[in-house]
Amino acid sequence: MDLRQITEATVRIAREAGARLRQERENFDASRIETKHTHDFVSYVDRETEQFVIGKLHSLLPEAGFITEEGTAVDEDSPAGASGAAYRWVVDPLDGTTNFLRDNYPYCVSIALRSETELLVGVVYEVGRDECFSAWQGGPSLLNGRPIHVSATLGLDSAYAILELPYNATDYRQTGTHLLNWLYGRVAAIRMLGSAAAEICYIAAGRYDMYCEAYLGRWDFSAGAIILRRAGGRITDFLGREDILDTHHIVATNGPLHPALLEILSEDLPRGVE
Repeated sequence: MDLRQITEATVRIAREAGARLRQERENFDASRIETKHTHDFVSYVDRETEQFVIGKLHSLLPEAGFITEEGTAVDEDSPAGASGAAYRWVVDPLDGTTNFLRDNYPYCVSIALRSETELLVGVVYEVGRDECFSAWQGGPSLLNGRPIHVSATLGLDSAYAILELPYNATDYRQTGTHLLNWLYGRVAAIRMLGSAAAEICYIAAGRYDMYCEAYLGRWDFSAGAIILRRAGGRITDFLGREDILDTHHIVATNGPLHPALLEILSEDLPRGVE
């Protein structure tokens, strides 16, 4: 399997999907917004874009199965490959849906390819800035074809931090309050951008230094994870474990700041983290 060629083809697919999102945003029908959970929205654009991406990816690698946010893939849980090797595309057709609905950026197309044991390819296309982040196992992290690397920030006092507040407010409120209280006034800046895929990639590009969020789907972070790692950063779960293939809580940093953020989190972990 030529991972570089697959990555380049996936970049083209992500850009095509992003162009569709851009066009849909111009004529968006807000009456067709649905609520998946409290304050968690989905629209016809998510589903139609996912179907478009799945069709393209199936043609690219027919033996692969799918893990998708909207669950539109027919073979979502099917075994992949006659040889017994299992591959899955992990797809979020519109990461940052809430931003999209209100005509805000960032929002992204996020596509990863994984085996049973590791991430192989990651592509994140951020529509607003026309930026495509990509990486493959053994290769560099790229932004629009040019190499990127994490920041060299060493101290919390110089760190640009991203904090997100998940939809599960009941279980995360105490942790979120703890993080904000601890970091506010101690770091250089705190932001909430509304797209996990973009946020992890922005750390890979050196724009930010640290991020954490719980109750995520695999489609939210899988592509960004390999991009960050190939850019020299570190991504784990809230307990510091490197195997994140099937977790739902993520800590992403430039590397040097990782122990500090894990320590802060350990003082008030959210429910369900184990």
